[in-house]
Amino acid sequence: MNVSVFEILMLLCFACSWPFSIVKALRTKVVLGKSPVFMTIIILGYVFGILHKVFYNYDWVVYLYLFNLLIVSFDLFLYFKYIGQNRRDLMSEKKDS
Repeated sequence: MNVSVFEILMLLCFACSWPFSIVKALRTKVVLGKSPVFMTIIILGYVFGILHKVFYNYDWVVYLYLFNLLIVSFDLFLYFKYIGQNRRDLMSEKKDS
């Protein structure tokens, strides 16, 4: 097995950055600046990375892909959980001003 240090570092950097987005969403319950399309494309990229690892170059790095897939999916879940209330709050603010 030929494990790439650079692939590992890339996945670790992504794995460190997504929790900031998740914590902010959980703390503020505001997701208006997030893009569900962007997150879906990122998730799809991780799915393709996992498939490549499974079919062509299986090693333990597949679990880093899976971890990243899970945290981005959780961030997308939070988007759909909070976006309705965020839009209602925004409309309410517009009516009050």
